[in-house]
Amino acid sequence: MRFMVIVKADKNSEAGILPSQQLLADMGKYNEELVKAGVMLAGEGLQPSSKGARVRFSGDKRTVIDGPFAETKELVAGFWIWKVNSKQEAIEWLKKCPNPMPGTEPEIEIRQIFEAEDFAASDPTGELRKKEEELRKTVESNQR
Repeated sequence: MRFMVIVKADKNSEAGILPSQQLLADMGKYNEELVKAGVMLAGEGLQPSSKGARVRFSGDKRTVIDGPFAETKELVAGFWIWKVNSKQEAIEWLKKCPNPMPGTEPEIEIRQIFEAEDFAASDPTGELRKKEEELRKTVESNQR
């Protein structure tokens, strides 16, 4: 099972304030532990929404909305992709995480990622799942 672990933004991350050297060291140690355990597949921090954009879809029309975006609590400041055996295992790993937003009480969201086999009923021949697997292999080879 793969899970996305979503770190929500706060006023400091949205202001572009970088973490302290101590927090970077603590998070580096935590990430190293995740990698050694074979849990962490990816993980990144994100720039503030002021450097981002959204694209709104309405029929065939596309409208670009430049950041920053108002609702900080709804924004993502960073993420991990973890491979674990259960949601409970992801929760246990997350309980070991240093507070990524010192001085605040952040909530970190855990969401299971769909796997190709989850769509078996919509793809009885398996053709779409096979194409998805080929794309995944191409993406992995591009990352090397």
